[in-house]
Amino acid sequence: MPVFTGLSVRQFRRLVRIVAGRGGEQTGTGRRWSLPLADRVLLIAVYYRTNLTLRQVALLFGVSKSAAHRVVDHLAPLLALAPVTRRHSPDTVLIVDGTLVPVHDRTVTASSKNYRYSVNMQVVIDANTRLVVPVGRLVPGNHNDCTAFRDSGADAACRGAYVMADGGYQGNRQVIMPYRRPRDGSELPTWKHELNTVHKRVRARVEHAFAHMKWWNTLRNCRRKRDGVHHATRGIALMRILTMAG
Repeated sequence: MPVFTGLSVRQFRRLVRIVAGRGGEQTGTGRRWSLPLADRVLLIAVYYRTNLTLRQVALLFGVSKSAAHRVVDHLAPLLALAPVTRRHSPDTVLIVDGTLVPVHDRTVTASSKNYRYSVNMQVVIDANTRLVVPVGRLVPGNHNDCTAFRDSGADAACRGAYVMADGGYQGNRQVIMPYRRPRDGSELPTWKHELNTVHKRVRARVEHAFAHMKWWNTLRNCRRKRDGVHHATRGIALMRILTMAG
């Protein structure tokens, strides 16, 4: 289970309960799924973790490629991290940063600085718990962080809280960034250097979150299309929360 999903058995059972609570169980009449709910959730978790093709994943579960495709399309939205709908308390400190996710679907991507077609994924974590709060709506990879923060809706998800970020978020007044050297080339005062050091140490937590999320190999080369890419990023965010919660 840990190798193929990144979750322990206990964490996986909790994930199944979450999906079931959101309506994943089959109800009413109609064509029945060939796999029980737990196996269907496992199929998606394996797909995200290993980044095997759906044809390969289907062979592992003894179903057809089209059946595996239907499972992912049906359950991926139910497995995704729920969006933030409340205002944060004034003492909450969040950290935001963006990372590029290579995606095959060129209708949602753009050629970015790494010369690959990718999307910009804005991730916000709680500075204390290090848990992902929201994942912004994906934007083409040629958007820089300062505009992706607004275009993705991550700024709205951070309302009411203090937000820390690197120097790439110029123009967003709610974001706390490190001090920059004056335009005349003079050195920063010692107290500003010290604050920048503390800022950098705290902000590194979001980089650790990216490294952990990319254990799920779909974020290294995503084959999903359109909204499927967004569901995959939010699904991985939810599974990361489960691994950290124990």
